[in-house]
Amino acid sequence: MTPRNLLYRLYERRLRASLGRTTRPAHVGLIMDGNRRWARAAGLASVSMGHQAGADHIDDLLDWCTELGIEHVTVFVASTENLARRDQGELDFLMRTIEQRASTPRAGWRLRVAGRLELLPDSTAHALKLAADQGPGTGPCLTIAIGYGGRQELVDAFRSLLTDAAAAGTGMDELAATLSADDIAAHLYTADLPDPDLVIRTSGERRLSGFLLWQSAYSELYFCDVYWPAFRRVDFLRALRSYAERQRRFGA
Repeated sequence: MTPRNLLYRLYERRLRASLGRTTRPAHVGLIMDGNRRWARAAGLASVSMGHQAGADHIDDLLDWCTELGIEHVTVFVASTENLARRDQGELDFLMRTIEQRASTPRAGWRLRVAGRLELLPDSTAHALKLAADQGPGTGPCLTIAIGYGGRQELVDAFRSLLTDAAAAGTGMDELAATLSADDIAAHLYTADLPDPDLVIRTSGERRLSGFLLWQSAYSELYFCDVYWPAFRRVDFLRALRSYAERQRRFGA
């Protein structure tokens, strides 16, 4: 082990120990940004290799969360804008990578999907549905946000709510008088999940880009400059340390 690696290991252990019994987030949202820039910086032949490295790195994240007792993770894989604007060859590679990862789920983790699967190739949608259906019924949960847009999620939630109200014979005046935030939340893609306590974005960007807009109203946000494939355990521990040092007010 080189002196540099030794110092890194010692710092990581010290950082892990500093967390002690501090409050941990129950649900972490992650915007895995910077795959393409990481590939370019590494001089790789194709930016798609960054997507492969990023997909493989999710297993590391789940290992860290298992160790720390974090049972809900939501990762932003591809937005509706990504699907509409990215190079087709890059998208095809990304979809194949997702299908491959769906066929080899992380042991002990159940999978669910948030987004519009009808926007994906049939083979990709089928692989994700199959993985979600065949996974364990309980245990920690990995949610894949793909074909996802926060504004579109709200549109879909209102459409679903209005459809259900019409089917129940509820008039618009009655609905308007009784509508609550909980009613809307019950129709989101993530209706059965707790809201994220902490949202992390890699790559140096300082925005949510439509990720969990409703759900992150009171989330703590953490931005770091490192690209997602290079995001280390120590970077994750720093995010958790930052979270533990904050006083959550939930609008109070």
